[in-house]
Amino acid sequence: MAALAELKARSAAYLVGLLPAVKLAAEKLIERCYAEGVEMRLTAGYRSAAEQQRLYEQGRTKPGPIVTNAKPGQSNHNYGLAIDFVLVKSGYNMSADDDYDGISDWAEVVAQAKLLGFSWGGDWTSFKDYPHFEMMFGLSLSQLQAGMRPTWQQQQAVISRIQRLEESDEMSKVEELLQKDQEKSAIISALEQRIIALERRVNISQNQTPPDAYHAALQAAKTAGAMSTSNDKDLSGLKTIQILYNMGLFDPEFTRFIHSLKQAGE
Repeated sequence: MAALAELKARSAAYLVGLLPAVKLAAEKLIERCYAEGVEMRLTAGYRSAAEQQRLYEQGRTKPGPIVTNAKPGQSNHNYGLAIDFVLVKSGYNMSADDDYDGISDWAEVVAQAKLLGFSWGGDWTSFKDYPHFEMMFGLSLSQLQAGMRPTWQQQQAVISRIQRLEESDEMSKVEELLQKDQEKSAIISALEQRIIALERRVNISQNQTPPDAYHAALQAAKTAGAMSTSNDKDLSGLKTIQILYNMGLFDPEFTRFIHSLKQAGE
């Protein structure tokens, strides 16, 4: 993916002249889409009357396809209320899914824009403008042409909404991290319990009375004189006797012979 700073830099020129609330929403749109794995950038923002006139002439009196039906003063771009965008990887391919999440990248951008308070040109009934987003603040085009503009209170309401959305996202991230932390703690706790249980089993095996097989081997060893009462609790000795006993190699006569050699050496 391209760096977020690069996407912002390529969009910076189109943020100039937008109303503060629209500018903030446009910046957040780039950031939120990037966080979802979708790279998009702006291709239009505020347009002067002269620029709008040049676009209107394209496909009419100048070469190129028709890109707008709006004359100067008839576009919401002329009032700093609208933006256009393009996908960095797939251009205007509305079915592309370059982040492979099963949702078209275009649809993800539209969803994020609507969350931020934009309306989408793709929802228009007549001339659909799929790369277009705008915020009208309840004003009509005729009201804008008459000189009315969004109030500070209207813009502040949008800004507050964006802030609440960001805070909600941050809280969701915190809750997600806490959930993962709880899951990790549960796993660690389960492992600790298993360790404690294993330690108890080891302690019990070291201190408990030897099982029946030990009793039989121990009694034979004592009878042969190989073990005395004082060392019959020796764990290593018991394990040695048990191994010999289990393998069928424990022979009291052989043990008696070894014990007699030991006595002779003393």
